[in-house]
This record gives sequence, C-alpha cells and structure tokens, in this order.
Amino acid sequence: MTTTLTPPNTPPHTPPNTSPKALSAARTTATTTRVLRQLTHDPRTIALLILIPCVMLLLLRYVFDANPRTFDSIGASLLGIFPLITMFLVTSIATLRERTSGTLERLLAMPLGKGDLIAGYALAFGTLAIIQSALATGLAVWFLGLDVTGSPWLLLLVALLDALLGTALGLFVSAFAASEFQAVQFMPAVIFPQLLLCGLFTPRDNMHPALETLSDVLPMSYAVDGMNEVLHHTDMTATFVRDTLIVAGCALLVLTLGAATLRRRTA
Repeated sequence: MTTTLTPPNTPPHTPPNTSPKALSAARTTATTTRVLRQLTHDPRTIALLILIPCVMLLLLRYVFDANPRTFDSIGASLLGIFPLITMFLVTSIATLRERTSGTLERLLAMPLGKGDLIAGYALAFGTLAIIQSALATGLAVWFLGLDVTGSPWLLLLVALLDALLGTALGLFVSAFAASEFQAVQFMPAVIFPQLLLCGLFTPRDNMHPALETLSDVLPMSYAVDGMNEVLHHTDMTATFVRDTLIVAGCALLVLTLGAATLRRRTA
C-alpha cells in the first residue's frame, strides 16, 4: 500500500542550501507534480488508497444487514474516519521513505524550502483524498442507502477535510520515525485514542469528565460531530461550521508543524 518516490536527477553531493526560503507557488506545484507522477507508477497503491474506505463501508453495511439503522447511525462518522486513517498510513510511510532514501536531503539542497515540500505533498495526496472521499461518499449515500437528513455535499466536505487531516498527521509524524515499522507504530499513539474518544462509541458528554475534556482538544471529535450534524439537520448549522473550521484549522496547524520539524535525513 506504499510507494517509493524516486528523486529527481540532482547532483548527489550538492552542498545543502541552509538559507531560509519563502513559500513559492511554482516550487510547490513542481513538488506536487513530481509526487503525483511517481504515484502513477504504482497503480496498486493508488487503487488501495482510493478503494479501501469504500470496501470498509461496504463491509460495514452488510455486517449490519439485519439492522440498517445501525449503519445509518455510525456510517456517516466512519465515512470520515476511514479516509483519515488510510491517508495517515500512506502519507507517513511514503514521506519516511523519501527521507531514508536520501531524497529529502537532495531536494532540500535545491532552491526548495521545507514549506514548499510539505505543501507539495499535501496537495498531491490531497488530490487523491478528493477522489477517495467522493467515491466513499457516493457509495455510502447512493448505493448503500445511508440515510442522511442534510446534504450529501456537506458529508463530502467533512470526509475531504478528514482525509486532509490524515495527510497532515502522516506528514508530521514521519519526522519522528526512523523506520517504516516505527511509522506504523504511531498509529496506536495518534489515531486510536482519537477513535475511542471521538464520540463514535458513546456520546462524549457521557464519558468521564477528564476524558471528555481530552476529547475536546482532539480533531477527530469535531469530524464526527460535523458528520452527525449533517446526519440530523437539514440546513448547515452554526455547530457544523464550527466543527469544519476546527478540523481545517487543525490540518493547517499540523502541516505547519510538519514543515518546522521536517528533517533532511533519518538519524
């Protein structure tokens, strides 16, 4: 489910350029194009990345075949959680491979800033996230019969923001892993606590006060809340707007931290 991104043809011993570089649209676009070009050479990764959330939703629907109301109650939440998890795994491992192979060191020796690199990766994987979220939302609403009161387009918006958040988290944690195994180990530390505390299994206000307070600072909680707003309300509510802005803000914050903590190589 991962791919190795091939570095461009650059001199292997170019001295690193340590001067600060402002974010450039041209350099960011070039990075995005390079990553997407390399991903097209690994169709299995793209297929798995795009189809896994759809397969999980399909399994979930027929697990609750005798009680479709259960699927309606949790399907919307999982529509956002599945893309977040898959994007987190793929992005963290792919970025780590860039660093362990020496690609990042050679790229950052060029007139390419850390912000350009992180933004380019975010745009490349974000493009896949758009396709992934659109397919999963369409499958859940129009094929599996997910019953939502609000607009399916709002579901798609939250699913896309969740996938982008997963991308941002994957880029961020890859800076702290020394191997692909360690990158996968971050999933229980980063994803599982959010999964347990996001309100999927029980309303957050029914939790122990300490856990409820902790859940209030975890972005997945607002992703689930946003999905539930679409599930139960016809119009876009103020709570929905707040939830989506928080998820988007968390994704932007994590991307900024990822650029600040990006290392050239693995120690």
